[in-house]
Amino acid sequence: MRLKPRLGFMWVYGATGSRALSKQSRGSKFVLLAAMIFLLSVLTSAQSGKYPQTIVFMTDFGAVDDSVAICRGVMYSIMPEVRIVDLTHQVTPFSILDGARFLYGATPYYPAGTVFVVVIDPTVGSTRKAIVAKSKRGQYFVLPDNGLLTLVGQRDGIEGVREITNTDWMIGTKLSSTFHGRDIFSPVGAHVARGDDWTKVGPEMPAASLVRLELKAARLDDHGVTAEVIATDGPFGNLVTNLDAEDFLKLGYQRGQEVPVKIGGKDLRMKFVRTFSDVALGQPLLYIDSRGHLGLAVNQGSFAAAYGLKPPVELFIPRAGK
Repeated sequence: MRLKPRLGFMWVYGATGSRALSKQSRGSKFVLLAAMIFLLSVLTSAQSGKYPQTIVFMTDFGAVDDSVAICRGVMYSIMPEVRIVDLTHQVTPFSILDGARFLYGATPYYPAGTVFVVVIDPTVGSTRKAIVAKSKRGQYFVLPDNGLLTLVGQRDGIEGVREITNTDWMIGTKLSSTFHGRDIFSPVGAHVARGDDWTKVGPEMPAASLVRLELKAARLDDHGVTAEVIATDGPFGNLVTNLDAEDFLKLGYQRGQEVPVKIGGKDLRMKFVRTFSDVALGQPLLYIDSRGHLGLAVNQGSFAAAYGLKPPVELFIPRAGK
């Protein structure tokens, strides 16, 4: 009589143990499956890492019509998973210099493999060449050969250049003569980002043959420095100059000092300060901007509007004490 409960207990224990072992087995299989899925995702990610995942897009199209959205649609149709970062679409219309400046300022903050698609193209449809260039930092640039690469090329160097002639990488059999952003630059940028062999885009060009902007350099002498206002800083109306901080500081001015400035036929005096709020509201100032150049601003105002100045404008600053 006593054996039955024991046998019963043993039977119940055996059944429970089997279920526990079965659950443990299923759990092990689940863990193994999860590990395999994770490993596959890592391998897939590693394979996809062979091509850049980001396109940085810049134009002078503005945001009034559908031009930017159409170009983005072309890129997504070729590479749906790509990330598109809009650098800006408010470049001053036709201003190759502004485009070159913004590229120069932005590219250091993006990794090797990033593709920059740039459409500031005042001579679209002419004999100017459409190109893909690779910098020595490993970034790609899909743009017209009109000087946009001048500043990046000077700083980073250009490893290789190809003219875009491969129609298989373009959109449509009849290319528009006025919308190469859609028909050429966007699809080519997406092909490069997808990892397609960028050398298949067309014949090689010597980097030395690239069109370069003729940029004036600031001139420093015993009397002072002659420089140029080359742009305004976005919506704020600050003036951007070609005078870098190192050359300005050679004039001998310290922060807090008043500096005489001759600009656009006007003789002004303004403080050299660290930031805008270091002077009273509405007062002019000199400062070193975020790109390391001398800037002219009005605290919570527009220097360009206040003094009626529009680039390009020459300025002269004498050496301290002269």
